Amino acid sequence: MADELTSGAVPPYYREVYDIVCPNQESRIDRDVIVKILTKSSLPKQTLSEIWNAVDTKQGYLTRNGLYKALALTALAQQGKTVNDKLLDGFAGQELPKPSLGDLSDLRTLSSKIRRERAPNLLSLNFTQLQKLDSVTVNLVPEKKGLLLKHVEYEVKSDFYKSSVARRYNDFLAFSETLLLRFPYRMVPPLPPKKIGANKEFIENRRKALHRFLTLVVRHPSFHESEINRYFLTYSGSDMQNKIKEQFRNLPDEFVTSPLAGQSKELVPMDTQIQFGNSKEQIKRMFNSLSHIKETIDNDVRRKIDTARGMLSFAKELNSLSSDPQPVSAWAMGQNEIWPKIKDNLKTISTEFSTLSEQYAQQSKLSLDAVVERLALQLDLLQAYKDLCERHEKGVLRDHQSALNKMANIKKKKMTATIKGSEHVGEVEQLSSRIIEQESQIMTMENRNYFSLHCLQMETQLVYANIQIVADTMQALAKCEQRGHQELLETWQELLTKVEKLPTSSSEESESNST
Repeated sequence: MADELTSGAVPPYYREVYDIVCPNQESRIDRDVIVKILTKSSLPKQTLSEIWNAVDTKQGYLTRNGLYKALALTALAQQGKTVNDKLLDGFAGQELPKPSLGDLSDLRTLSSKIRRERAPNLLSLNFTQLQKLDSVTVNLVPEKKGLLLKHVEYEVKSDFYKSSVARRYNDFLAFSETLLLRFPYRMVPPLPPKKIGANKEFIENRRKALHRFLTLVVRHPSFHESEINRYFLTYSGSDMQNKIKEQFRNLPDEFVTSPLAGQSKELVPMDTQIQFGNSKEQIKRMFNSLSHIKETIDNDVRRKIDTARGMLSFAKELNSLSSDPQPVSAWAMGQNEIWPKIKDNLKTISTEFSTLSEQYAQQSKLSLDAVVERLALQLDLLQAYKDLCERHEKGVLRDHQSALNKMANIKKKKMTATIKGSEHVGEVEQLSSRIIEQESQIMTMENRNYFSLHCLQMETQLVYANIQIVADTMQALAKCEQRGHQELLETWQELLTKVEKLPTSSSEESESNST
């Protein structure tokens, strides 16, 4: 076969390319993806045509071996070799050469788009693939004074765009509003509330919430590919809040521009309303349970913080006891001379309690970062889904029902005018024209309703693609607790060793017996 690779060892780079364009290991790479890969080599069109002819199976796609052969021929062509069927024969037992293709990130986007077009009712990405779409950070920058009030700025970095921009809360707000206008049938994550003159704890919690918001946005397939997302992550000019609104003011919503809008009715299965109702209730129960779990972990974190404070206070008081400069007289002690022996050991014991305080504080931070934030991310996604369901039910469905009621009223008026006779001919004609206009509006609304239902199915699949977060959270929780308890056990054991050196009632008794 043309795409058969019969010699040469496959280098890791080939597998990396294959994993990008075939993440589900379906062993079928579409022609458009192959063309994109070959184009990235910057070889002349004639050479690219020769490579394609050497691997083309006449089926519109290549297998994994075909991809590997195309990569090998591309690498050799970049070395100045002439492409032919026997070019790879000399690589028996040797590693095949690696082509120079530059950044491969756009291949993942193209491959995902093609898979969606092939199966529009199936989300083609799993959690790992969603994570690879982009990774962002949102960090505080030093406060700057405005004319009247201080404001908080954030440094936003994107791995996908290799960008770093400064943003304020109102920029995030404008971004969210623009996304909602463009994608009313998608899950736009919730933003944290705005508050003027907030304390440091509030500002840090809001930073985390903005990071969660942006993480969910950049890992949403529809948002990731949008110009709105690219603009927010790359525009480095001033007045972002107004610029993004101006830039996309006349951009229609997704229904108007989607190639799937015209076939929305065919994309919606017969039992969609039942399945949607069931999924909505299941996700609602999931949201409630995870909210309670997060509340429990939040309480545990607060307990760890309180324990850390308690251990530190314990250490300070022990240190204070051991550092008392005033010696105790024989008048005060009489024959009981144990206190100086105890006092000498308290300082070393206090250091262990300081260590316990640090460990409980570290555990609380680990729980916040590794466990609580993951749960909060999952809950933000589920909240976005709940908001979407509400928009569907209170927006599209209500507008559709309102249009139907309006049509019924117009038809009723036409019937009344028709019965009244010839003197109302003009009114009848006017009402007939309104009926035609209203029918067109109802048809558009019906299509919007079907498109909204199709998007709901895809967003529901996106929720379950992200459900891996729950498993990751439980694993992180178990690891944090296991590590934390192990560290605490070791410290308590060390503390016990030191405490055992203190004189006790049993040691007093043995001394008394010996005398």
